[in-house]
Amino acid sequence: MSTAKTAGHHAPSPAGSLWAKRIPGILLCAAIAGVASYVGSIEWFASHGLSVLTLAIIIGMVLGNTIYGGIASTAGTGVGYTKQTLLRLGIVLYGFRLTTADIAHVGMAGVLIDAIIVGSTFMVAMFVGTRWLGMDRKQVMLIGAGSSICGAAAVLGTEPVVKARADQVTVAVATVVVFGTICIFLYPALYQWNQTLGFIPGGATEFGIYTGATVHEVAQVVAAGRAMAPEAADTAIVTKMVRVMMLAPFLLILSAYLARTERAEAGADGKKTKMTLPWFAFGFVAVVLFNSLNLVPKEVVTNVNTGANVLLAMAMAGLGLTTHASAIKNAGAKPLVLALILAVWLVVGGGLINRFLLGA
Repeated sequence: MSTAKTAGHHAPSPAGSLWAKRIPGILLCAAIAGVASYVGSIEWFASHGLSVLTLAIIIGMVLGNTIYGGIASTAGTGVGYTKQTLLRLGIVLYGFRLTTADIAHVGMAGVLIDAIIVGSTFMVAMFVGTRWLGMDRKQVMLIGAGSSICGAAAVLGTEPVVKARADQVTVAVATVVVFGTICIFLYPALYQWNQTLGFIPGGATEFGIYTGATVHEVAQVVAAGRAMAPEAADTAIVTKMVRVMMLAPFLLILSAYLARTERAEAGADGKKTKMTLPWFAFGFVAVVLFNSLNLVPKEVVTNVNTGANVLLAMAMAGLGLTTHASAIKNAGAKPLVLALILAVWLVVGGGLINRFLLGA
């Protein structure tokens, strides 16, 4: 009997074999993202600020704690690829939402307010979370990033830098959902109150800067803005997008900080810790600058933004699938306490920052 291989039949290449393993998990995450997109388009969910990303992680968690265990051996490779590599690609493409003209629209006061709120909120998170509450540093950083910058997208962007676990990411996203949703109803009431008392100087435009600089998620800013004046809504969204733009420098600074502290903790005899450069953050900035040139037709940009949303939703689905409910339960009440303190700081401290800078 001949042992020669039949002509024309070749063993699959390593790359082809790896992709064959990834496909089931990628398709599963894509299916969850599709369902989340459909549900998120329903008016009730949109009006309550429940973004596609939030819905994707909820659906992923439901499946992850029920039927996913039976197919994890088949889908696990693709799910891991989705929540890591495709996540980074989604963050890079997220840059097509922004242009440098957004900065000019809100002016230097708006940019300065965004920067101060991002920095101060993260510092409050680190102080309260690690010193007062004694929480795990990675968990604190994720919650701090989500509260200070842009909610779930910031949590996802920070995860590769701090090397957090899936359950820590899920807990951080959950805090954004809880307190960001409260803000959807709180800020329109504050807007009416401000109309009478004028705590935030100016009119609807200035209150829009305050809203965009302090509410967690882009979707939540949109939902809150709809309940105010059109001028407030438009300015809030632009201010929020400028705040999103600060994700890239934030990740670079955080990466440098982590490398430095890890070297200090290792001591003279410890292993040298290299700075983990979040290359996708550079890609994000490059895309923003490229998009500012207006070389790409608006229809194409719209399609790319849709694709970025899908990739991020797939990444959230992957995180949900790999998060066990017991891990969230074990996290306890401390993450919610920290997120509550940060939410109060954003409303009150952010209000004081806006009052001082806008009234100057």
